[in-house]
Amino acid sequence: MAGKVLLINHGSALMTNTLIASLKGSEIDTVRVEPEIEKIEPEKDGADVFLLFAGDFVYDAPELLVYLKDLCFSEEKPLCVVGYEKELSEIEEIIPKSMIGHEFPRPVDVKSLSAALHTMIRAGEARKQDKHILLVDDDVMFLQTMQGWLSARYRVTATRSGMQAITYIAAHTPDLILLDHDMPITSGPQVLEMIRSEPNSAKIPVIFLTGRNDRASVERVMQLKPDGYLLKSMGKDQILSSIDRFFDTQKWENLYS
Repeated sequence: MAGKVLLINHGSALMTNTLIASLKGSEIDTVRVEPEIEKIEPEKDGADVFLLFAGDFVYDAPELLVYLKDLCFSEEKPLCVVGYEKELSEIEEIIPKSMIGHEFPRPVDVKSLSAALHTMIRAGEARKQDKHILLVDDDVMFLQTMQGWLSARYRVTATRSGMQAITYIAAHTPDLILLDHDMPITSGPQVLEMIRSEPNSAKIPVIFLTGRNDRASVERVMQLKPDGYLLKSMGKDQILSSIDRFFDTQKWENLYS
C-alpha cells in the first residue's frame, strides 16, 4: 500500500464505507477504529493521516480529543476532521484550529475528501524521499534486503565494512546511519566511537540494526549513546515503522528494543 489512513468514527456509515473503497482503489490502506483511546493506540503506528469523523461523542470525550491533539503533535502527522459546524467548534475548544490539518464541514464530498488525503500522504512521502540513510553491514544479503525495503521511501547508500563507512562519511553527511554490531576488522561499536570523535560527523544519528540482543552487548553499546537499537529479528514492518517514526519525530525514547 502507498499509505495509511487511520479513520476514527463511531459505527459504520455509507460515507465512510465509500471513502474506504475509494482509498483502497488508490492503494491507500484505511483502518477504521472506534473513537476510543484503547482502540486507537494499537493501530496508530504507521498512519500517515488521522481522520476523525465527528459525532455526538465529541461532546462527552474531552480526554479523547486531548489524546488526539498530543498524538498528532508528537507524531507530527496531520489530523483531519469531518463534522457539522457545532461539532467542529466543540473540537476546536480542545484542539486549536492551527493544529488541525484540514476541516471538512458536512455535508462533505467523498471525492474531494479522498483527493485531500492523497495530497497529504504524497507530501509526507516527498519529505521522506529527501532523507539519506547509510547502511553499514558485512552481510551482503542483508544489505540487499534492507536496500529493497528502504529505497521506496528513502535514498539509501550501502557499505560493507566499518572503514568503508568512515571513508564515505568523510565526504558525505547522511541523515541516518544504520549500523551492524558484529563486523570483521572494525566492529560497529568501534565505528560509532570514530563517528562521535570527529566534529564533522559527531551529530549524525546512528542506530544499531543488529542480531546482537544479549544483555552485555546491548549495555556496552548503550554506553556509547547511539540514537537507537533495533534487532534484525523485528521484521520488515517493525523496522520500517521505527525508522519512519525517527524521521517524523526525531524522538527515540520508546524505540530501544
